[in-house]
Amino acid sequence: MNSFIEIRSIRSDNSKIIIPFLLLPVWLLLYLNLQNLTDLIIFDLINLPKDSHLTSAISFFIFEVPKVLLLLILIVFVVGIIRTYFSPERTRKMLGGKKLFAGNVSASFLGVVTPFCSCSAIPLFLGFVESGVPLGVTFSFLIAAPMINEVAVVLLFGLFGWKTAVLYMSTGLIIAMISGYIIGKLKLERFVEDWVYKIKAGHINTEEQKPSFSERISSGADAVKEIVGKVWIYIIIGIAVGAGIHGYVPENFMAGLMGKSAWWSVPIAVMLGVPMYSNAAGIIPIVQALLEKGASLGTVLAFMMSVIGLSFPEAIILKKVLKLPLILAFIGIVAAGIIIVGYLFNLVY
Repeated sequence: MNSFIEIRSIRSDNSKIIIPFLLLPVWLLLYLNLQNLTDLIIFDLINLPKDSHLTSAISFFIFEVPKVLLLLILIVFVVGIIRTYFSPERTRKMLGGKKLFAGNVSASFLGVVTPFCSCSAIPLFLGFVESGVPLGVTFSFLIAAPMINEVAVVLLFGLFGWKTAVLYMSTGLIIAMISGYIIGKLKLERFVEDWVYKIKAGHINTEEQKPSFSERISSGADAVKEIVGKVWIYIIIGIAVGAGIHGYVPENFMAGLMGKSAWWSVPIAVMLGVPMYSNAAGIIPIVQALLEKGASLGTVLAFMMSVIGLSFPEAIILKKVLKLPLILAFIGIVAAGIIIVGYLFNLVY
């Protein structure tokens, strides 16, 4: 009986490993033929005229929705596997004992690959403080984790290409590193709530079981179910709004509002983005449409990073462990970094 159960378990593990590799050619076939399928639907099945605002909007929507979802499924699956190597306890160990700048660099890179969002802010903050991680290093992690997430990278890659995705990642990392470094140098520990330093939480068992390869594959599949299951509706809404802008807003209309010549557009974009809350899935398709209509890259990038990176709900959550001056310093320093990045890219591009 036990051997029968073991055989079934082995078969189950093998199927978890094999199925993703069998689905990969199907994914590739669909992705490479999206434009042909879109043309087939638009011009052969629906029979829409070639030169019309409606055709342009519908074509944008039909092409971008499966493209973004396919990219998201693949990348989230891969990142889900990578994340099995980074538990909260291991992350704290990797950051503990690091000096300020080296810690800021490490924390920023770890923030990209670890599965933590604004809802994890308080337990992570407490865990880092308990482990002796400096305040500035902690903030580098808390800035990088939500700002540079796989959804944003996938959407930027799918909509704008790898150069823009790398640009977004590199600027986000620089902002996280420098902002955390400045916060650390300002010695703002006195603005952390007193009870945080007094807490003596029980230590988590450091003996972690190493997942098997099939368990890592399962984690990747679970990540797809969880993340794509949460954001698909925002992707569709965002692309629908982007399709409307793409089809009906006149060319270069946004140039006067968010173009390079409007020097005030970058700080205004950040000021609008800070109190606004959206995830990358909802905001990036709109960003694409704004760029197509004449908005400058730096201004749009600044708006996107302020919406994603300066989460209003995260600030409210952090209010339980931080005093108001530190929260305002955090928002102000990160916002200043985003504004500088916006002007820089408007100048270069």
